[in-house]
Amino acid sequence: MAEQQKSGVRLGSLPIVLSIAGFDPSSGAGVTADIKTIAAHGCYGVTCITALTVQSTQGVFRVEPVSAELVVQTLSELSGDMEFAAIKIGMLGSAAVAEAVASFLSGRRAKNVVLDPVIRSSSGADLLDKAGVEFMRKWLLPLAAVLTPNLDEAESLTGLQVRSVEEMKAAAEHLQRMGARAVVITGGHSPENIDFLRTNSGEEHEYASARIESESTHGTGCAFATSLACNLALGKDLRESVGAAKEFVRQAILRAPSVGQGNGPVI
Repeated sequence: MAEQQKSGVRLGSLPIVLSIAGFDPSSGAGVTADIKTIAAHGCYGVTCITALTVQSTQGVFRVEPVSAELVVQTLSELSGDMEFAAIKIGMLGSAAVAEAVASFLSGRRAKNVVLDPVIRSSSGADLLDKAGVEFMRKWLLPLAAVLTPNLDEAESLTGLQVRSVEEMKAAAEHLQRMGARAVVITGGHSPENIDFLRTNSGEEHEYASARIESESTHGTGCAFATSLACNLALGKDLRESVGAAKEFVRQAILRAPSVGQGNGPVI
């Protein structure tokens, strides 16, 4: 016991997963949804809030990025106190915050970094400014172990049309030429409901499942990326982690609570 305490390891300790994301007061997405997802995987979640939003199940009505200085200090204090088994990056809000996160990542050998390139809400609100999108393209993509865009985000990042599986393959290759390592393009909005993985070694895998008709799909992208980070933190390989994350989201949609009058949360 004394030896374990001296080395900083505690009996019964959980893998720690850091969520760097925005705050959704309806808890359908962002850090509050991430905390629920992390807990569901038996990990311990810590967070760094990048932006405050005014939103409900009916849409996003206001976005206020926090200061980059606050993000820097939060990440510095957390990383000085604990070791992260995985890091999930979601909504960033501004170029200044994106730069702060990139600076944090480039200064350390962070493990299992999953970047969910949140650009726009499903209701049409911008969640990252244009300068932030450009910064993400140039500097953040290479710092993540896995990039998880949906179809619209893949189109925004590459300038390509991304609707079919063949177009997903082309977009994943393009993103890797831009500096990304492994890429998972989530196709939940496509008729085929196929997620496509291209590893950093060029292996390709497709994950298909039957479409579920539901009015509770808010936060599916957050849940997928966070579940992927958790599975990597738990020691699963990338291919297995992607499959487990897709199944987690499927089960979350099936069991989603009835919340609000709009597009309800999955978890």
